[in-house]
Amino acid sequence: MGRGKIEIKKIENANSRQVTFSKRRAGLLKKAQELAILCDAEVAVIIFSNTGKLFEFSSSGMKRTLSRYNECIDSSDAAVVEYRKEKEESKMVEMLKDEIANLEAKQLRLLGKDLTGLNTKELQLLEHQLNESLLAVKERKDELLMQQLEQSRVQEQRALLENETLRRQVEELRCLFPLTERVVPSFLPYRKMERKNALVDNGVKCHNLVSNCANEKGYSDTTLHLGLPNDVHQKRKAPEKETISNDSGSEMALL
Repeated sequence: MGRGKIEIKKIENANSRQVTFSKRRAGLLKKAQELAILCDAEVAVIIFSNTGKLFEFSSSGMKRTLSRYNECIDSSDAAVVEYRKEKEESKMVEMLKDEIANLEAKQLRLLGKDLTGLNTKELQLLEHQLNESLLAVKERKDELLMQQLEQSRVQEQRALLENETLRRQVEELRCLFPLTERVVPSFLPYRKMERKNALVDNGVKCHNLVSNCANEKGYSDTTLHLGLPNDVHQKRKAPEKETISNDSGSEMALL
């Protein structure tokens, strides 16, 4: 005849509770030891009684088992955190992909493409958006043109002011140097005349020197003026000293 099932609840009788605790504690520690031996497992059991008394069993040392347990808990927590992070990131990636697809579809619709799935109301809304965009583009273009025009006007005014300043400076320089235009032309003829007089004086001096040399050497003015060489002059003078007798025995002087 087998034992009946015991209701799992706190035993109210203190003596019965203490007896049951002792029996079941011994059985649990025995089963833990058998499990470690039979399955080559690392088993550790820690039991505290209701009075605070400690009972323990460890197949490989309680400290070693507890440190290993802490490492496993930390790694498992890190793995859980990493898994949650990856899951959130994948969810964010999916959301971004959907948003990109929606934006690409809107861009195609703004370009007038892929309009097959739109109804009349959506088409009217799209037309309104395009009109507003066109007005904004025109306003921006007009604004840029006005800015460029204003810049051109400012540059033109600066150029006029610079030209006026330069003109005033030129007028001031003309007032400071009024005789500059008269001095330069009068100086050039003076230099030319002075050079011409120097050349004439040098020519007269050279001509007098040549004449004196010719007179000293006995050259005639004709030779000098004709530019004949000296040997020709000498040959012409030599026959004047010689005399030739003709057939009649008269003597003639060669000219």
